[in-house]
Amino acid sequence: MDPVTHGIAGALLGKGYFSERYGRVAVFAATLGAVFPDVDVAADIVSRDPLAIVKYHRAITHSFVALPVFAFLLALLTRLTVPWLKKRSERFRDIESPPLAMLSLIYGIGIASHIVLDGMTSFGTRMWYPLSSRRVAWDLLFIIDLTFMAILLLPQLLPWIYSDAGRDAFHGPSKSRRRAWQIWIWFSVGTLAAWLLTKAASYPFRLWVAALISVILAGVIFLPAINRWGFRVTRSGWCQAGTVAAIVYLFCCALAHHAALLRAKTFADTNHIETLRIGALPIPPSLLDWGDAIRSPDGLYEAQFDLRTPGPTDFRFIPDSPPDPFIARAFALSEVKLYWQFARFPSIRSFLEDGDHIVELGENRFTDSQRRSPQPFTYRVVFDSAGHLIEQGWLTNGRPTRRVRQIVPQPPAPPAPKSSP
Repeated sequence: MDPVTHGIAGALLGKGYFSERYGRVAVFAATLGAVFPDVDVAADIVSRDPLAIVKYHRAITHSFVALPVFAFLLALLTRLTVPWLKKRSERFRDIESPPLAMLSLIYGIGIASHIVLDGMTSFGTRMWYPLSSRRVAWDLLFIIDLTFMAILLLPQLLPWIYSDAGRDAFHGPSKSRRRAWQIWIWFSVGTLAAWLLTKAASYPFRLWVAALISVILAGVIFLPAINRWGFRVTRSGWCQAGTVAAIVYLFCCALAHHAALLRAKTFADTNHIETLRIGALPIPPSLLDWGDAIRSPDGLYEAQFDLRTPGPTDFRFIPDSPPDPFIARAFALSEVKLYWQFARFPSIRSFLEDGDHIVELGENRFTDSQRRSPQPFTYRVVFDSAGHLIEQGWLTNGRPTRRVRQIVPQPPAPPAPKSSP
């Protein structure tokens, strides 16, 4: 899940369940707690290890095991900082910090929301690290889900619209009416922008659906003006309703995931395919768009489809390259072993390029069948004609990224047995 959505989710929880009693500090704590686990990306920035994102991201900071420690430390730091801020600035004179135990709980809920939402994605997260390095991935949400983001954000904007400032004159030239139009226009423009982006990326998003979303948004934003009942709802009430709406949306995603997974299982059973791993993976922009993946001993089956499309699903088979000494030698590397633990639906290619022998491992969790360039998280190992390891690392758009590690040629190792991993 992207950091912006995490922050919006934390703010929703803080405003919905803690702000009325504990004020701004509670909202700050829930929001900071919700984005805090991604502090581990710093390891990828400073490390020269090409697999730093696999080793360090979504590990200890994303773990329920370490959650109480981080929540307590953040709460303690906040308790020490608030008095200092109150002395330094008039703006903070009226803020009060919740008790340490309550503040730790709020931070803990924010961190927990981050862990759970990351578990909803296909990338997965190591929820029980260091007790277990297994990645939990429920495959319910795409990394960036604009619908889910809107469900989390809109309830926080409705209190801004239906505030006391416009209580007596909503149907006139009031501040609340202007705010309602502003929010509706911004969300509608965002929906149109999402349609344009998904169209450019060849993802299915029909223009009439974007228009329907705009109409639904108009209903949500303007209907509370009827009999002015929207002015009677508190901010916490709006945010609690938003939390319920988010849970309902996740439940709908779970139902869609079950239907998509059933298609993959039906295809595998019908064609008597031996499955090593099978999954249904969300793709943008809608919870009705899915990609099925089936890893077999000799390759990968994949498909992309809309659940509204009836009939059997067409799968494409991506065969692995036949076993050779270079594949065996690549899989003897510690980096490739780590990559293989991370990959869920990988493919194996072995080929010659400019006199060098390439072993390329593709991760098809984030695949797009329209692309011809390597998919995200494609890992490449390069050997020279004598079998020396030259370099290894990630590929982006067909080119090595800055994370490629240059290797000093070593004496050739004894020939490896011709066996596939």
